[in-house]
Amino acid sequence: MQAKINTIAFSGMDVLNVDLQLQMVAGIPAFTIVGLPDKTVAESKERVRAAFEALGISFPAKRITVNLAPADLLKEGSHFDLAIACAILTAMQILPQEELSSYIVLGELGLDGSLMPVNGVLPVAIHALRENKGLVCPQAQGSEAVWGGLKNIVAAPTLLSLINHFKGIQALPFPQKKQQKLIKNKLDLSDIKGQESAKRALEIAAAGAHNMLMMGPPGSGKSMLASRLTSILPPLTPEEALETCIIHSVAGELKNGELNFNRPFRDPHHSASTPALVGGGKRAKPGEISLAHNGVLFLDELPEFNRATLEALRQPLENGKITVSRAEYHHTYPARFQFIAAMNPCKCGYLGQKGQECPKAPKCGAEYQAKISGPLLDRIDIHIYVPPVTPWDIFEKEKGETSEMVLARVEKARAIQKSRFEKFGRFDLSTNSQLSGDLLEDAVDLEADARQLLINFADKIKLSARGYHRTLRLARTIADLQNEKKVLKMHIAEALNYRQTVLSKEQ
Repeated sequence: MQAKINTIAFSGMDVLNVDLQLQMVAGIPAFTIVGLPDKTVAESKERVRAAFEALGISFPAKRITVNLAPADLLKEGSHFDLAIACAILTAMQILPQEELSSYIVLGELGLDGSLMPVNGVLPVAIHALRENKGLVCPQAQGSEAVWGGLKNIVAAPTLLSLINHFKGIQALPFPQKKQQKLIKNKLDLSDIKGQESAKRALEIAAAGAHNMLMMGPPGSGKSMLASRLTSILPPLTPEEALETCIIHSVAGELKNGELNFNRPFRDPHHSASTPALVGGGKRAKPGEISLAHNGVLFLDELPEFNRATLEALRQPLENGKITVSRAEYHHTYPARFQFIAAMNPCKCGYLGQKGQECPKAPKCGAEYQAKISGPLLDRIDIHIYVPPVTPWDIFEKEKGETSEMVLARVEKARAIQKSRFEKFGRFDLSTNSQLSGDLLEDAVDLEADARQLLINFADKIKLSARGYHRTLRLARTIADLQNEKKVLKMHIAEALNYRQTVLSKEQ
């Protein structure tokens, strides 16, 4: 007796077809899984056996061999449980082979026969649509699968209900789409008193999705500013939401099968390892930078991060993706995120503050700031110093603009950018931070005085080619916020002011 079930394996973000072949013959009872399974897949034997016992189905006293083809591809995860169970039930002629052959099957079995959630259902649903197949998955993730565009989904709560569905005894309902409600950031820009220049820089960063570095003494409001960035960012578009949720699905962070239109905000601790930040590890998964895709990655206390970990950010900051290469695998993950960083000027944090700085100043500041490499700084568009807040700022000043007011300007600026990209036929671009090549020159439309200022200043401070282009992008965003078609001299001047590194400012 033989059976064949369609299932999948993951290779990074890629979904690969796996043919689960089962042979059941007379002989000494045995249950063997071959085809390079990992420990989790090998343990499927016990979960399947226990589930059969819970449902009152006699497990075949035969020699059972399960082959996961292609045999040279590593198979990881508990999602093979349901496919193995279905193959045995097909060989026992309980389930119809012909009907099941038009489905991709995945799910984890509980010892009581229930179907438990697994990672990656959304990308598998999209893959099944391309393969012109249906999908069998746990009921808890049926709504997640619907977002993949499939019309043929069987989302079962238990193995018994799945058997009854295919035997025509019970009809499982088609799952419904679920969408997570937009969560309004309760932290508002108006909560921050003073720091008008920093709030201005944050608005520019939000309008063009520019990277930003804030440096200042402890308690000056750097973390407060960063935490309020999502309150002035527009929600994800449907395309961005689907793209982001695919990554979160693979990482096992998509909750309740709901499509999430809230922009991700990831703020890992400075003790995070390189694999945790960029992805990879023994069982390769997307890292924090991929989970921040289409959103914000905030690194507080930037110099406290491991140097190698920070240097790993260079490629994704430039290319919008990260390639992780190990002996066992070679994976590429999306990583188009807005990078926001904060740091103190020195180890004690009070460099330049008379009466507060430590005896080692200014040497301690130079050593502390040297932990951040020049190439990484060159990839950050906005550098700003956040001065200490005075008591007058806290107790006397009235609240400033609300996030809602700033968001209106940001959305207007982004609409201008989108309209410009559409005129150039670039529907894949959304913000000025993505401009490059000839398109950058065409989109910027510099006035003669502005161009001369940029050239003179770039030559004076030895601005790199990357720095030159990033200044143009930043100036274009500043002009868009003011609804100017051309980039004027004052826009270039403000952009150049942000491009001057704040490191060593107080030395």
